[in-house]
Amino acid sequence: MMKKVIFLVDMQSFYASVEKAKHHQDTDRPLVVSGDPTRRSGVILAACPLAKQYGIQNGERLWEAEQKCPNLIMVPPHMQEYIDNSLVITDILESVTDLVEPYSIDEQFMDVTHSQKLFGDPYDIAKHIQHEIYSKLKVVARVGIGENKVLAKMACDNFAKKKKDGIFHLKKEELEETLWPLPIEKLFRAGGKMSRHLRKRAIRTIGELAQTDVNKIKRVWGIHGQVLWMNAHGVDYSPISLSSTNGQKGIGNGMTLPRDYSEKAEIKVVLLELCEEVCRRARMASVMGETVTLGISGASYDIRTGFHRQQKMSDPTNMTMEVFHYACQLLDKFWDEEPIRRLHISLSSLMSDQTVQLNLFQQDRAQSINLGYTTDEITNKYGKTAVMRAASLLPASQVKERSAKIGGHYK
Repeated sequence: MMKKVIFLVDMQSFYASVEKAKHHQDTDRPLVVSGDPTRRSGVILAACPLAKQYGIQNGERLWEAEQKCPNLIMVPPHMQEYIDNSLVITDILESVTDLVEPYSIDEQFMDVTHSQKLFGDPYDIAKHIQHEIYSKLKVVARVGIGENKVLAKMACDNFAKKKKDGIFHLKKEELEETLWPLPIEKLFRAGGKMSRHLRKRAIRTIGELAQTDVNKIKRVWGIHGQVLWMNAHGVDYSPISLSSTNGQKGIGNGMTLPRDYSEKAEIKVVLLELCEEVCRRARMASVMGETVTLGISGASYDIRTGFHRQQKMSDPTNMTMEVFHYACQLLDKFWDEEPIRRLHISLSSLMSDQTVQLNLFQQDRAQSINLGYTTDEITNKYGKTAVMRAASLLPASQVKERSAKIGGHYK
């Protein structure tokens, strides 16, 4: 049986690379992609390799980056362009194999096991992919190679990104020499919190975890511990999935507010708009939810305030006003009246919208449900602001601002 060959193809400084391709006259100047510097979102989203040489890191404040590099080019994010570029990359990968699984906007898994007869050995295929992506988009790709997704991911993150050619093949039979000496934080899915727990038990490297009795690991950390132990041994049985979005457990939406909201009436305006968006997405997915969850974060970074609470509704629904009714109950019950800066609403316990619970006391419920789908048809054709609730005309509203954005950033 032919051994599997899995790639993880990762784009180097993806957002910054896309922007730098547009600023080709300034290729020798460091560039960063940053949110609005006048708001709390004014942080570095992506930095090109030149900017990183000045010590600029993703996530730091824009003003800190300017102090490190006065010659810095600063551009806002253009999310639609990044999405379009990502789709072009998917097309390039699918010209090699039909087994392509997007992992994030700038990372994609692909199974090239049976593509070798057409395109050569794994290294030749990786070079071909890099050339195609760079020639079309001026974006540098790094390729991690392994016999499964976990090995490919760790090959890319820990080795390919540090090599000049951006390619590394992590072989299971060589893990003791290549992977095991690395610190435990480099293990896929370990995470900062889990790594700290492991270090407290004197497990400092990936090899030390791999050489620990798996039954001992399971007793302390359960299934998650066993999965980490398997990852350390390069074991992973998950296939390349062509339907990674199936089996959705919940639909949610949230936003960071542009200022502190301290009045309940203002909070409810934004809450209604979030309920509208969540229910619209539920209707698009042809599902209803039985449980509504409200999350609120306070305005202070130093003193954490807020809550995360859920409530089961009387009937499954994807109707905005029904979800809003229960969300308001949670707000009234749990909000401590301290200023807030972030809101999040979600629907879970999803089920098909083909079965509607009839209610003797709500004879027009079916008509109200149909109204939501009709409104969706209008907004899908003419835009999210084509039909708005009157509350969205109030100063607290964020619907017009959000309609111009994708993923919290301008298109």
